[in-house]
Amino acid sequence: MQLTVTTFLSVDGVHQGPGGPDEDRSGGFDRGGWVVPHFDKATGQFIDEVFGQVDAFLLGRRTYDIFAASWPKATDPNDTVANRLNTLPKYVASTTLRDPQWANTTVLEGDLAAAVRELKHREGRELQVHGSGALVRFLLDNDLVDRLNLLVFPVIVGAGRRLFPDQGIATGLALDESRTTPSGVTISVYRPTGRPEYGTAEVS
Repeated sequence: MQLTVTTFLSVDGVHQGPGGPDEDRSGGFDRGGWVVPHFDKATGQFIDEVFGQVDAFLLGRRTYDIFAASWPKATDPNDTVANRLNTLPKYVASTTLRDPQWANTTVLEGDLAAAVRELKHREGRELQVHGSGALVRFLLDNDLVDRLNLLVFPVIVGAGRRLFPDQGIATGLALDESRTTPSGVTISVYRPTGRPEYGTAEVS
């Protein structure tokens, strides 16, 4: 399977609590729900396209808990996102989750990089990561990401957890696709290309 990451970001790189005020208040965060005013039809169509390619999910513990608390309540058979999340295999990177209640959940233990490589070698289309900031950073640092879908929403949140840390392993990216929705969401599809190149700007 190809490992694909899809994440929502603000212009200043925040990924915490995009879906609602009470989605993730950790660290005293009180600016949740910044995605909602800008989530237009075109953004929804892209997300439906993404979920149309999934055969399994890989999630970090925090995102898993958020999803597990809400998506099982969505029972509309025509809801592509809910249908996939509730029925397909879900793998959780956690050292503390012991008894997951959400159907088809497996906790990954031991060497996480090795476990993810094993999942990627299985037959299927995409192993998808949604949200899961700490996990995304780990996967990028270990060259395990095949595609990175970044949806940047037109808002500066000004507080909250950023996806990328001040210090991390440098990663080059190749842009495969880019589009902007009517509400101003910029959707960029990247392929990681390993370590980036550097140069010196020449003044003419």
